[in-house]
Amino acid sequence: MAQDDAIDSLALLGDGESFKPQLCSMIERTHMFKDFSRADIEALAKYMRAYGIDSGKVIFKEGHKGAYFCVICEGKVDVVKLNEQQETKKVNTIREGRSFGEMSVVDDMPHSATTVASGPVKLVMITKQKLEQLTRDNPVLGVKVLWELAKLISLRLRQTTGTLVDRL
Repeated sequence: MAQDDAIDSLALLGDGESFKPQLCSMIERTHMFKDFSRADIEALAKYMRAYGIDSGKVIFKEGHKGAYFCVICEGKVDVVKLNEQQETKKVNTIREGRSFGEMSVVDDMPHSATTVASGPVKLVMITKQKLEQLTRDNPVLGVKVLWELAKLISLRLRQTTGTLVDRL
């Protein structure tokens, strides 16, 4: 299995205490964390990093392994997948405030699709390792994040099932 090194090529926007206010502001504006308190956001920020991505840059590559998920703070990301003829097909566009890559954090499997910045993008990211550390350090907050991931994955499965049944 190829290791996903895309994370190493992303531009870190900032880190540490000096960047914490900007990072918290970015996290607060996302759909996934909209119901989290300011205290939760500040605690969560210790485990997340913010990145900038240029238009056209690959964030995840289909078939590669990478245990992190992202939440878009600015911009859009296209999701593309290879079909049986090895042609690239766009299957979705993920907009500001939404997340992607959650499955790889949960199941340790390779990415099921490729994600590409469709313009300049700013996002926040948490690795599986940092999510596990968060859950050890702050179990209540860790479980809250995991519940959000579970609800999101469940919703996407329901949507996919609905789409599938319409095509049968």
